[in-house]
Amino acid sequence: MAVPAGVILFDKPAGVTSHDVVARVRRAQPKGVKVGHAGTLDPFATGLLLILIGRATRAQRFLLGLPKTYRVVARLGWVSDTGDRDGELTHTGTLPAEPPAIRTGTFMQRPPAYSAVKVGGEPLYKKARRGEAQEGEERPVTVYRSELLEREGETATFQIECSAGTYVRQLVAALGDAYCDELRRTAIGPFRIEHADPARVVPVAQALDFLPERALDEAEAARVANGVRVANAGAAEGHVRLTHGGELLAVAEPRDGELQPVVVFAG
Repeated sequence: MAVPAGVILFDKPAGVTSHDVVARVRRAQPKGVKVGHAGTLDPFATGLLLILIGRATRAQRFLLGLPKTYRVVARLGWVSDTGDRDGELTHTGTLPAEPPAIRTGTFMQRPPAYSAVKVGGEPLYKKARRGEAQEGEERPVTVYRSELLEREGETATFQIECSAGTYVRQLVAALGDAYCDELRRTAIGPFRIEHADPARVVPVAQALDFLPERALDEAEAARVANGVRVANAGAAEGHVRLTHGGELLAVAEPRDGELQPVVVFAG
């Protein structure tokens, strides 16, 4: 029996963890098939997860860095110790400036105390639950665009597109007295929530077709299948798909004027 390999676009419901979804998909696969993900969502959040099956788990690094798009509902005049509706909520009645706007551009952001970022080998949220709350180190993030879709009373609805690793809860908290009441991920790079289907496995070659392609001749294909470099004929500057006869053989990166396979799918 052929081992499945590809990406499932999964619409995660609220109240379950991303790891619950991975476990559910794993149970549906033949024994021994690897299952992973390309970025998680908080339990209260909904929307698009990319679940990787079989050889597609090797492609994780290329999918993790894709930009994300969210529909966000902020509740104004309240604060939450976790930044979302699952935390301890306090009503302040203090509303942000009108109209509220989420910051755009590239800036430094500190991961919140209730996050999966590890400090000293342990996730921050575990420290926070023991009363040892601390924030992670600042890191650069980019909000490419932000649009206020609706404002009604204590709620404001936004659509934002941001870089991987951006904490939307922190963006909402920066509005003032506000927390993230609803969070739905609608896109990851070229993948859209409207195409989510837990019964459909997108072949790994199709899932990576957002990367530029370098077609190989037969001799080059044989070298790449063994992890050997080929000429960087197209002067690629980032990751590139190496294909032969329409088949994805590897993903490579430029090194010393050549293309070095970093993940080989052939065989």
